[in-house]
Amino acid sequence: MRLPRRRRRRRRLEVVSPPPDSAAGEAVSTSLGSPKGCASSIGPSSSLPPLIQSSKIKPPLKTLIRFGDRATSDVVVRIRTHEGRDNWLYCHSGILIDKSKYFAERLSDDWPTCQILDSRYCVEVQCEEFEFNSYVVALRLLYAKEPQTRYGVRNTIDILQVAVRLGCHQLSRYCIDYLESVPWEEADEEQILKIIPHLGSQYEEILARLQPVDPISVIGIFMSTLRFATSSLPQSVRDMKSSAQDQLEYMLTEDDDAPMLTSDNQDIKLAVKNCVNDLLSRFSCHLESLLYASQEAVSKINMENRLQSFLTDISWICQILNKMEMMKHLAHYWLEASSNIVEVTEKMDAEADLLEIKWKVIEVTSKVLDSVVFGHVIVPTATRLLVVNVWLPFMQRARPSFEQPNSDHEEGSTLKIDCEIWLGLESAFVSIILTLPSNNQAAILAEWLKSEHVRYPDLTEALETWCYRSKVAKRRLSLFDAIGNRKSSGF
Repeated sequence: MRLPRRRRRRRRLEVVSPPPDSAAGEAVSTSLGSPKGCASSIGPSSSLPPLIQSSKIKPPLKTLIRFGDRATSDVVVRIRTHEGRDNWLYCHSGILIDKSKYFAERLSDDWPTCQILDSRYCVEVQCEEFEFNSYVVALRLLYAKEPQTRYGVRNTIDILQVAVRLGCHQLSRYCIDYLESVPWEEADEEQILKIIPHLGSQYEEILARLQPVDPISVIGIFMSTLRFATSSLPQSVRDMKSSAQDQLEYMLTEDDDAPMLTSDNQDIKLAVKNCVNDLLSRFSCHLESLLYASQEAVSKINMENRLQSFLTDISWICQILNKMEMMKHLAHYWLEASSNIVEVTEKMDAEADLLEIKWKVIEVTSKVLDSVVFGHVIVPTATRLLVVNVWLPFMQRARPSFEQPNSDHEEGSTLKIDCEIWLGLESAFVSIILTLPSNNQAAILAEWLKSEHVRYPDLTEALETWCYRSKVAKRRLSLFDAIGNRKSSGF
């Protein structure tokens, strides 16, 4: 009688712990002999990792194991790309099941093909060519005991996408913590905005630094920056002050995006008005001290630097006031103080550094006159007449000093100035003169024609308009009187 064959007892394989290495293990072997397939292509005669011996996958013992360790591997992850790249990675089911929802499902008894013996030991993952390295790194990081921070922002974004697809929640958390804590470059921000919103709302905490700021915070930073940008600071922090001024202009500029602040906010307008008043008050005190000082004292370097600093700030604040339609707060002061400003400025010698101060005065005056010409600031006739009588002779005397060569610029200091400002001033004088009574126009034009500086500004247009108006004035007024008499008779 033939005895039944004794069923062979399955051996429980011991996992030999390799010596501790880096958190992510050794380099990955990307080619495992010459297997020609996975799942159905691996048969009983195929070369399988030594640990693949049972019909049922069990997590390895809790010992130190390394990614890509062939001696202890019981699962092969096959990463394939549409371009034909095909790599096999030695992994461990215990790690994959514990740290990846995707692999936990693929290696469970509930997976449709898991009943096929070969399918349980090889999991195929399809990806794009540009994603390949991120998949390899993500699998390697499943073995890491501590978060890895050496991959940089762009690579971490790619790893996060893979971690989300594979359901690696712990690895996703590591990526989120890293991205949330490190600085970004502009290109990184664009990539984050492109990818993170599509991963799910649980990952949007990464976008916290890119979220729109509430209006109260915007107003707070605007007011603080404005006070800093208009305060009297040492020369050593001048660059910081200029940067603050640039950012304030940017906040109010309408480009591809709407301005961060609107000009109808009364709190902001009040803050701007107070800052302007404080700046002009300090400038006025300094102007008074220079007005009654000797020419030698005016030319001292510290007084010059302070004056230039004030003028630079006033020229800048004009940009803010124009954007907020508040230019009248500065224009009225500048026009009333015109005589004192001209007197102090003409005390300056015709040196290169002092020409810079004169140019700042011209620059501010140009912006003020523009606001008058375009009707943003309404001034009475007496003030407009004062403007012409004070600033026209000043511009005529100042222009030649900017056309003469100096030691710093062989071709002349005109290289440093904006010719558009001269043209704008010329146009402004013509416009303002034509708003005055005809007798005042006649006196101004007569002085201009007698001046040795008749070449600038060119008031020919004003002269032509005055001649025409004067010649036809009687006829126009007589017609007007006749029309008025007819209307009275008819009534």
